[in-house]
Amino acid sequence: MNDQDDQRQASERKFLHRVALVDGLGLVFILVLAALWFAADALLLIFACILFAILLYDASRRLVKLVPIPRQVALGIVVFILLTVIGGGGWLMAPAISDQADKMAALVPKSIEQLQESLKRYDFLESILGGMPTAAQMRSTLGDMLPRAGLFFSGVFGALGNVLIITFIGIYFAAQPFLYINGIVTLVPKDKRVRAREVLDEIGLTLSRWLFGKMCSMLLVGAATAIGLTMLGVPLALILGIIAGLLDFIPYLGPLMAGVPGVLIALTISPELAMYTVGLFIFIQLAEGYLLQPLVEKRTVALPPALTITMQVLLGALFGLAGAALATPLTAVLAVLVSMLYVQDVLGDNVMTPSELSDQKK
Repeated sequence: MNDQDDQRQASERKFLHRVALVDGLGLVFILVLAALWFAADALLLIFACILFAILLYDASRRLVKLVPIPRQVALGIVVFILLTVIGGGGWLMAPAISDQADKMAALVPKSIEQLQESLKRYDFLESILGGMPTAAQMRSTLGDMLPRAGLFFSGVFGALGNVLIITFIGIYFAAQPFLYINGIVTLVPKDKRVRAREVLDEIGLTLSRWLFGKMCSMLLVGAATAIGLTMLGVPLALILGIIAGLLDFIPYLGPLMAGVPGVLIALTISPELAMYTVGLFIFIQLAEGYLLQPLVEKRTVALPPALTITMQVLLGALFGLAGAALATPLTAVLAVLVSMLYVQDVLGDNVMTPSELSDQKK
Protein backbone atom coordinates (compact mmCIF):
# COMPACT_ATOMS: atom_id res chain seq x y z
CA MET A 1 0.00 0.00 0.00
CA ASN A 2 2.81 2.36 0.87
CA ASP A 3 4.41 1.86 -2.55
CA GLN A 4 1.09 2.53 -4.27
CA ASP A 5 0.54 5.68 -2.19
CA ASP A 6 4.03 6.91 -3.00
CA GLN A 7 3.48 6.28 -6.70
CA ARG A 8 0.13 8.06 -6.60
CA GLN A 9 1.61 11.04 -4.78
CA ALA A 10 4.51 11.17 -7.23
CA SER A 11 2.07 11.07 -10.13
CA GLU A 12 0.00 13.84 -8.58
CA ARG A 13 3.12 15.97 -8.05
CA LYS A 14 4.14 15.48 -11.69
CA PHE A 15 0.65 16.46 -12.83
CA LEU A 16 0.62 19.58 -10.64
CA HIS A 17 4.10 20.44 -11.87
CA ARG A 18 2.96 20.22 -15.50
CA VAL A 19 -0.14 22.29 -14.77
CA ALA A 20 1.96 24.96 -13.05
CA LEU A 21 4.44 24.94 -15.94
CA VAL A 22 1.71 25.33 -18.57
CA ASP A 23 0.00 28.07 -16.57
CA GLY A 24 3.31 29.84 -16.07
CA LEU A 25 4.16 29.71 -19.76
CA GLY A 26 0.69 30.94 -20.63
CA LEU A 27 1.03 33.84 -18.19
CA VAL A 28 4.46 34.75 -19.59
CA PHE A 29 3.05 34.63 -23.14
CA ILE A 30 0.17 36.94 -22.16
CA LEU A 31 2.55 39.34 -20.42
CA VAL A 32 4.83 39.42 -23.47
CA LEU A 33 1.86 40.16 -25.75
CA ALA A 34 0.69 42.91 -23.38
CA ALA A 35 4.18 44.43 -23.30
CA LEU A 36 4.38 44.34 -27.10
CA TRP A 37 0.95 45.96 -27.37
CA PHE A 38 1.65 48.82 -24.96
CA ALA A 39 5.19 49.33 -26.31
CA ALA A 40 4.14 49.06 -29.97
CA ASP A 41 4.93 52.71 -30.78
CA ALA A 42 8.42 52.42 -29.30
CA LEU A 43 9.06 49.13 -31.12
CA LEU A 44 7.96 50.64 -34.44
CA LEU A 45 10.29 53.56 -33.82
CA ILE A 46 13.19 51.17 -33.13
CA PHE A 47 12.39 49.27 -36.32
CA ALA A 48 12.41 52.57 -38.26
CA CYS A 49 15.86 53.29 -36.76
CA ILE A 50 17.07 49.88 -37.94
CA LEU A 51 15.75 50.52 -41.45
CA PHE A 52 17.58 53.84 -41.61
CA ALA A 53 20.75 52.19 -40.32
CA ILE A 54 20.52 49.50 -43.00
CA LEU A 55 20.07 52.21 -45.64
CA LEU A 56 23.17 54.06 -44.42
CA TYR A 57 25.24 50.88 -44.13
CA ASP A 58 24.28 49.70 -47.62
CA ALA A 59 25.06 53.12 -49.13
CA SER A 60 28.47 53.25 -47.40
CA ARG A 61 29.22 49.68 -48.52
CA ARG A 62 28.44 50.58 -52.13
CA LEU A 63 30.69 53.66 -51.85
CA VAL A 64 33.56 51.50 -50.54
CA LYS A 65 33.25 49.32 -53.65
CA LEU A 66 33.67 52.39 -55.84
CA VAL A 67 36.37 54.16 -53.80
CA PRO A 68 38.96 52.25 -51.71
CA ILE A 69 38.39 54.05 -48.40
CA PRO A 70 37.57 52.76 -44.88
CA ARG A 71 33.88 52.06 -44.36
CA GLN A 72 33.65 54.47 -41.42
CA VAL A 73 34.92 57.27 -43.67
CA ALA A 74 32.45 56.21 -46.37
CA LEU A 75 29.64 56.32 -43.78
CA GLY A 76 30.63 59.86 -42.80
CA ILE A 77 30.58 60.92 -46.45
CA VAL A 78 27.14 59.33 -46.98
CA VAL A 79 25.71 61.04 -43.89
CA PHE A 80 27.20 64.40 -44.92
CA ILE A 81 25.81 64.14 -48.45
CA LEU A 82 22.40 63.05 -47.16
CA LEU A 83 22.17 65.89 -44.63
CA THR A 84 23.42 68.41 -47.21
CA VAL A 85 20.93 67.34 -49.86
CA ILE A 86 17.95 67.10 -47.50
CA GLY A 87 18.87 70.14 -45.41
CA GLY A 88 19.91 72.32 -48.36
CA GLY A 89 16.97 71.24 -50.49
CA GLY A 90 14.57 71.73 -47.60
CA TRP A 91 15.98 75.19 -46.86
CA LEU A 92 15.72 76.29 -50.49
CA MET A 93 12.26 74.80 -51.02
CA ALA A 94 10.82 75.49 -47.56
CA PRO A 95 8.99 78.73 -48.49
CA ALA A 96 7.36 77.16 -51.55
CA ILE A 97 6.49 73.96 -49.67
CA SER A 98 5.04 75.88 -46.71
CA ASP A 99 2.98 78.14 -48.98
CA GLN A 100 1.66 75.23 -51.04
CA ALA A 101 0.88 73.19 -47.93
CA ASP A 102 -1.21 76.03 -46.50
CA LYS A 103 -3.05 76.42 -49.81
CA MET A 104 -3.67 72.68 -50.04
CA ALA A 105 -5.14 72.64 -46.52
CA ALA A 106 -7.65 75.26 -47.71
CA LEU A 107 -8.32 73.86 -51.21
CA VAL A 108 -9.03 70.22 -50.30
CA PRO A 109 -11.96 70.98 -47.94
CA LYS A 110 -13.28 73.51 -50.47
CA SER A 111 -13.15 70.87 -53.20
CA ILE A 112 -15.02 68.37 -51.04
CA GLU A 113 -17.66 71.02 -50.39
CA GLN A 114 -18.08 71.58 -54.14
CA LEU A 115 -18.25 67.85 -54.75
CA GLN A 116 -20.96 67.47 -52.12
CA GLU A 117 -23.00 70.27 -53.67
CA SER A 118 -22.69 68.67 -57.12
CA LEU A 119 -23.70 65.21 -55.90
CA LYS A 120 -26.77 66.48 -54.04
CA ARG A 121 -28.58 66.52 -57.36
CA TYR A 122 -28.62 62.70 -57.32
CA ASP A 123 -30.96 61.14 -54.78
CA PHE A 124 -29.27 57.73 -54.76
CA LEU A 125 -26.01 59.34 -53.52
CA GLU A 126 -27.51 60.82 -50.34
CA SER A 127 -26.20 57.96 -48.19
CA ILE A 128 -22.67 58.55 -49.51
CA LEU A 129 -22.92 62.27 -48.84
CA GLY A 130 -23.98 61.57 -45.28
CA GLY A 131 -20.70 59.77 -44.63
CA MET A 132 -18.45 62.42 -46.16
CA PRO A 133 -16.73 64.86 -43.76
CA THR A 134 -17.65 68.51 -43.71
CA ALA A 135 -15.19 71.22 -44.67
CA ALA A 136 -14.62 72.10 -41.01
CA GLN A 137 -13.91 68.48 -40.16
CA MET A 138 -11.44 68.24 -43.05
CA ARG A 139 -9.55 71.35 -41.88
CA SER A 140 -9.35 69.92 -38.38
CA THR A 141 -8.14 66.56 -39.72
CA LEU A 142 -5.48 68.13 -41.94
CA GLY A 143 -4.27 70.26 -39.05
CA ASP A 144 -3.96 67.24 -36.76
CA MET A 145 -2.51 64.88 -39.37
CA LEU A 146 1.16 65.70 -38.84
CA PRO A 147 1.20 65.35 -35.04
CA ARG A 148 -0.77 62.08 -35.22
CA ALA A 149 1.56 60.62 -37.82
CA GLY A 150 4.35 60.18 -35.26
CA LEU A 151 5.72 56.80 -34.19
CA PHE A 152 6.44 57.57 -30.54
CA PHE A 153 6.23 61.24 -29.62
CA SER A 154 3.06 63.24 -30.20
CA GLY A 155 2.20 66.89 -30.29
CA VAL A 156 3.57 69.74 -32.36
CA PHE A 157 7.20 68.57 -32.16
CA GLY A 158 6.37 64.87 -32.48
CA ALA A 159 7.49 64.46 -36.09
CA LEU A 160 10.72 66.40 -35.47
CA GLY A 161 11.49 64.32 -32.37
CA ASN A 162 10.97 61.08 -34.28
CA VAL A 163 13.20 62.26 -37.15
CA LEU A 164 16.01 63.18 -34.74
CA ILE A 165 15.79 59.85 -32.93
CA ILE A 166 15.74 57.85 -36.17
CA THR A 167 18.69 59.87 -37.52
CA PHE A 168 21.00 59.62 -34.53
CA ILE A 169 20.22 56.02 -33.54
CA GLY A 170 20.38 54.98 -37.19
CA ILE A 171 23.87 56.50 -37.51
CA TYR A 172 25.05 54.72 -34.35
CA PHE A 173 23.66 51.40 -35.60
CA ALA A 174 25.25 51.87 -39.02
CA ALA A 175 28.64 52.83 -37.53
CA GLN A 176 29.01 49.59 -35.54
CA PRO A 177 26.41 47.10 -36.81
CA PHE A 178 28.32 43.97 -35.83
CA LEU A 179 28.53 45.10 -32.21
CA TYR A 180 24.73 44.90 -31.94
CA ILE A 181 24.44 41.78 -34.12
CA ASN A 182 26.99 39.94 -31.96
CA GLY A 183 25.08 41.02 -28.86
CA ILE A 184 21.86 39.50 -30.22
CA VAL A 185 23.63 36.29 -31.31
CA THR A 186 25.14 35.92 -27.82
CA LEU A 187 21.64 35.56 -26.38
CA VAL A 188 21.07 32.42 -28.51
CA PRO A 189 22.28 28.94 -27.37
CA LYS A 190 25.78 28.13 -28.65
CA ASP A 191 24.69 25.36 -31.00
CA LYS A 192 22.20 27.74 -32.68
CA ARG A 193 24.42 30.82 -33.03
CA VAL A 194 25.64 30.04 -36.54
CA ARG A 195 22.06 29.67 -37.75
CA ALA A 196 21.00 32.83 -35.90
CA ARG A 197 23.74 34.79 -37.66
CA GLU A 198 22.63 33.39 -41.03
CA VAL A 199 19.04 34.50 -40.34
CA LEU A 200 20.14 38.00 -39.28
CA ASP A 201 22.36 38.31 -42.36
CA GLU A 202 19.47 37.29 -44.61
CA ILE A 203 17.14 39.82 -42.92
CA GLY A 204 19.71 42.58 -43.42
CA LEU A 205 20.27 41.65 -47.07
CA THR A 206 16.54 41.45 -47.80
CA LEU A 207 15.78 44.81 -46.16
CA SER A 208 18.73 46.57 -47.82
CA ARG A 209 17.66 45.38 -51.27
CA TRP A 210 14.03 46.35 -50.65
CA LEU A 211 15.04 49.80 -49.38
CA PHE A 212 17.30 50.44 -52.38
CA GLY A 213 14.51 49.58 -54.81
CA LYS A 214 11.95 51.59 -52.88
CA MET A 215 14.15 54.71 -52.74
CA CYS A 216 14.59 54.60 -56.53
CA SER A 217 10.85 54.15 -57.02
CA MET A 218 9.97 57.01 -54.64
CA LEU A 219 12.28 59.47 -56.42
CA LEU A 220 10.95 58.61 -59.86
CA VAL A 221 7.28 58.64 -58.83
CA GLY A 222 7.63 61.95 -56.99
CA ALA A 223 9.41 63.62 -59.91
CA ALA A 224 7.00 62.22 -62.51
CA THR A 225 3.97 63.34 -60.48
CA ALA A 226 5.28 66.89 -59.97
CA ILE A 227 6.25 67.27 -63.65
CA GLY A 228 2.99 65.75 -64.93
CA LEU A 229 0.79 67.94 -62.72
CA THR A 230 2.76 71.03 -63.74
CA MET A 231 2.24 70.23 -67.41
CA LEU A 232 -1.49 69.75 -66.82
CA GLY A 233 -1.71 73.06 -64.98
CA VAL A 234 -2.81 71.59 -61.63
CA PRO A 235 -2.04 73.96 -58.74
CA LEU A 236 0.39 72.97 -55.97
CA ALA A 237 2.23 70.47 -58.17
CA LEU A 238 5.40 70.58 -56.02
CA ILE A 239 3.76 69.63 -52.73
CA LEU A 240 1.60 67.02 -54.47
CA GLY A 241 4.71 65.48 -56.05
CA ILE A 242 6.44 65.34 -52.66
CA ILE A 243 3.36 63.69 -51.13
CA ALA A 244 3.22 61.15 -53.98
CA GLY A 245 6.91 60.32 -53.59
CA LEU A 246 6.68 59.90 -49.81
CA LEU A 247 3.49 57.84 -49.91
CA ASP A 248 5.04 55.56 -52.55
CA PHE A 249 6.95 54.08 -49.59
CA ILE A 250 3.66 52.29 -48.86
CA PRO A 251 3.16 49.95 -51.85
CA TYR A 252 -0.31 49.66 -53.44
CA LEU A 253 -2.16 51.73 -50.81
CA GLY A 254 0.20 54.73 -50.87
CA PRO A 255 -0.40 55.70 -54.52
CA LEU A 256 -4.17 55.63 -53.94
CA MET A 257 -3.78 57.93 -50.93
CA ALA A 258 -1.51 60.27 -52.94
CA GLY A 259 -3.97 60.62 -55.81
CA VAL A 260 -6.91 61.83 -53.73
CA PRO A 261 -5.68 65.38 -52.87
CA GLY A 262 -4.42 65.90 -56.42
CA VAL A 263 -7.78 65.01 -57.95
CA LEU A 264 -9.69 67.11 -55.41
CA ILE A 265 -7.51 70.16 -56.08
CA ALA A 266 -7.89 69.71 -59.83
CA LEU A 267 -11.65 69.52 -59.30
CA THR A 268 -11.62 73.10 -58.00
CA ILE A 269 -10.48 74.17 -61.50
CA SER A 270 -12.75 71.99 -63.64
CA PRO A 271 -14.12 68.43 -63.87
CA GLU A 272 -12.14 67.92 -67.08
CA LEU A 273 -8.85 68.73 -65.32
CA ALA A 274 -9.79 66.32 -62.54
CA MET A 275 -10.30 63.56 -65.13
CA TYR A 276 -6.93 64.32 -66.71
CA THR A 277 -5.36 64.18 -63.24
CA VAL A 278 -6.94 60.77 -62.60
CA GLY A 279 -5.51 59.62 -65.94
CA LEU A 280 -2.06 60.92 -64.97
CA PHE A 281 -2.01 59.03 -61.67
CA ILE A 282 -3.25 55.86 -63.38
CA PHE A 283 -0.54 56.20 -66.06
CA ILE A 284 2.20 56.70 -63.44
CA GLN A 285 1.07 53.69 -61.42
CA LEU A 286 0.79 51.49 -64.51
CA ALA A 287 4.27 52.58 -65.62
CA GLU A 288 5.62 51.87 -62.14
CA GLY A 289 3.86 48.50 -61.88
CA TYR A 290 4.63 47.16 -65.34
CA LEU A 291 7.90 48.88 -66.27
CA LEU A 292 9.76 50.21 -63.23
CA GLN A 293 8.84 47.61 -60.63
CA PRO A 294 9.89 44.54 -62.67
CA LEU A 295 13.26 46.18 -63.44
CA VAL A 296 13.81 47.09 -59.80
CA GLU A 297 12.73 43.68 -58.48
CA LYS A 298 15.36 41.96 -60.62
CA ARG A 299 17.96 43.49 -58.31
CA THR A 300 15.94 43.81 -55.12
CA VAL A 301 13.19 41.74 -53.47
CA ALA A 302 9.63 40.96 -54.55
CA LEU A 303 6.92 40.24 -51.98
CA PRO A 304 3.51 38.64 -52.65
CA PRO A 305 1.05 41.51 -53.26
CA ALA A 306 -1.86 39.89 -51.37
CA LEU A 307 0.31 39.29 -48.29
CA THR A 308 1.68 42.84 -48.41
CA ILE A 309 -1.78 44.46 -48.65
CA THR A 310 -3.15 42.21 -45.89
CA MET A 311 -0.33 43.22 -43.55
CA GLN A 312 -0.83 46.89 -44.42
CA VAL A 313 -4.52 46.73 -43.59
CA LEU A 314 -3.91 44.76 -40.38
CA LEU A 315 -1.05 46.87 -39.01
CA GLY A 316 -2.73 50.07 -40.20
CA ALA A 317 -5.88 49.17 -38.26
CA LEU A 318 -3.84 48.33 -35.15
CA PHE A 319 -1.17 51.04 -35.14
CA GLY A 320 -2.34 53.72 -37.58
CA LEU A 321 -0.22 55.40 -40.25
CA ALA A 322 3.09 54.19 -38.76
CA GLY A 323 1.89 50.57 -38.88
CA ALA A 324 0.78 50.88 -42.51
CA ALA A 325 4.05 52.59 -43.51
CA LEU A 326 6.26 49.91 -41.92
CA ALA A 327 4.05 46.96 -42.86
CA THR A 328 5.98 46.04 -46.02
CA PRO A 329 9.48 45.84 -44.46
CA LEU A 330 7.96 43.98 -41.50
CA THR A 331 6.41 41.56 -44.01
CA ALA A 332 9.87 41.07 -45.55
CA VAL A 333 11.28 40.21 -42.12
CA LEU A 334 8.37 37.83 -41.49
CA ALA A 335 8.97 36.14 -44.86
CA VAL A 336 12.62 35.50 -43.95
CA LEU A 337 11.78 34.15 -40.49
CA VAL A 338 9.06 31.82 -41.77
CA SER A 339 11.09 30.51 -44.71
CA MET A 340 14.29 29.90 -42.71
CA LEU A 341 13.19 29.04 -39.17
CA TYR A 342 9.97 27.17 -39.95
CA VAL A 343 9.94 25.86 -43.51
CA GLN A 344 13.66 25.05 -43.72
CA ASP A 345 14.48 24.13 -40.10
CA VAL A 346 11.21 22.60 -38.86
CA LEU A 347 9.64 21.18 -42.02
CA GLY A 348 12.96 20.36 -43.68
CA ASP A 349 11.91 21.86 -47.03
CA ASN A 350 14.82 23.64 -48.73
CA VAL A 351 12.86 26.63 -50.03
CA MET A 352 14.51 29.81 -51.28
CA THR A 353 14.71 32.93 -49.16
CA PRO A 354 13.50 36.29 -50.59
CA SER A 355 17.03 37.36 -51.54
CA GLU A 356 17.74 34.02 -53.21
CA LEU A 357 14.54 34.37 -55.26
CA SER A 358 15.65 37.80 -56.44
CA ASP A 359 19.10 36.42 -57.33
CA GLN A 360 17.42 33.74 -59.43
CA LYS A 361 15.63 36.44 -61.49
CA LYS A 362 18.90 38.10 -62.55
